[in-house]
Amino acid sequence: MLILALTKSTFTTCTSAFTTSVLSFTRQGRGSLSQQKQFSTIKKPLTAMTQAQNDMTSVKQEGVGNESKKAKLISTSSQSISEAGARIRSGHLVSFPTETVYGLGCHAIDPVAVARVFEAKERPLTDPLIVHINEPQAALKLWDASYSCDETDGNSHENLEKKALVALSDGFWPGPLTIVAKAAPAVPSIIMANTGYVACRSPSHPIARALIDASGVPIAAPSANKFGHVSPTRAAHVMNDLGLEDVWIVDPDLVQNDAGSDIAAAKNEVVCDVGVESTVAKVEMVSETSGIVSILRHGAVSSMEIMACLEAADLSRHFEVKEKMQSTGENVSHVAPGQTIRHYSPNVQSFMISHERYSGGLENGLGEGELKCLESAVIIDFGHRLSSLKEKSLAYRDLSAEGNSSTAAANVFDTLRWSENIEGAQRVYFPEIIIDESNVGKEEALVLAVKDRLTRAASGVVIDSLE
Repeated sequence: MLILALTKSTFTTCTSAFTTSVLSFTRQGRGSLSQQKQFSTIKKPLTAMTQAQNDMTSVKQEGVGNESKKAKLISTSSQSISEAGARIRSGHLVSFPTETVYGLGCHAIDPVAVARVFEAKERPLTDPLIVHINEPQAALKLWDASYSCDETDGNSHENLEKKALVALSDGFWPGPLTIVAKAAPAVPSIIMANTGYVACRSPSHPIARALIDASGVPIAAPSANKFGHVSPTRAAHVMNDLGLEDVWIVDPDLVQNDAGSDIAAAKNEVVCDVGVESTVAKVEMVSETSGIVSILRHGAVSSMEIMACLEAADLSRHFEVKEKMQSTGENVSHVAPGQTIRHYSPNVQSFMISHERYSGGLENGLGEGELKCLESAVIIDFGHRLSSLKEKSLAYRDLSAEGNSSTAAANVFDTLRWSENIEGAQRVYFPEIIIDESNVGKEEALVLAVKDRLTRAASGVVIDSLE
């Protein structure tokens, strides 16, 4: 059965769900946001992660992150991929495309290599990494689900947790579904934010799969950007964020010439065709005969599809599927990435215009102060919701004028990065997206994903006035 734990998205449209606070973002290169409506968060000290901190110290001592080191673009030739695989095995970093976004990959079972990822991204240890593998059997070695013995007949059989993991991985892999489950003892705690749960995914992108094969090890890979910034969907995006880091970046726009050197070919093809991060589903048992599959992040795979998969495996009577979206501060340890309030954010203050405001018609109700603000504002629209502001704003783009969710998802991160590069831009406006989440199928899954990314880009801030 499908159970929606929340009557609306965690990012509720009600003003009462916010508290007025002052929140300043002091990360290098970021804009500041002050005196805006914000979700209230409880400040707690970071969980102690002694070994993880030691690993981070080791990385710093080895000089990783030294500004004299520069990122390197490499082609997708077999030679380049083979060399990149060897680099992964040696404990260093390679950024590569998947069907969702670009990842920053490392040897997943090497704690020092994992620490390099956190160091390069300036990522808090509370935000875990996803392990990328090619075959489901490799993920089963990382999860703790095992065989149990039926005492009534003495026969060994797969327990329900493992059956669910096998059903979901066989049903959706390779593809944009990340599955979270209890981790096997060999998984480093740093990769799991010390939660005991590990996230695994099998990407469908041929370059990602080739690199995993070439490395011969599981590859841990978050998005290849500075933490909290807009996720990258092109090699140029990765270079913009991580150009000073010791990382190789696989660029499909390069080719290898006869001399073995990588040169630009200007292909400019779509690299990450899904365009947003994977759906995240956590599998956990509440008893020997029942469990919960919690949807922690929206992506291209819907709750309905997950429920149908469990039904086909005759597991629906044992597992409930629940929406369990979170919006927390960076000091809270998570079992999956993408749970913080502010994420996927351009370097310009960003806000959602409330559905109530734009649905009533904006063109005839703008005050003088609002018109002035629009002169230095970038509009990122979806389905013509804010089209009346196009001529009044500094710059305007629609993720999909037709409201096509696949097109919008493929464009959202590239468009967010475009917005922060508009000269004179002081703020970015998105439409608040309202969707009935009680019956979300495959087509609506990406709408929820786009809504989630824009909501986090705006730190959950919904405004009625453009001033």
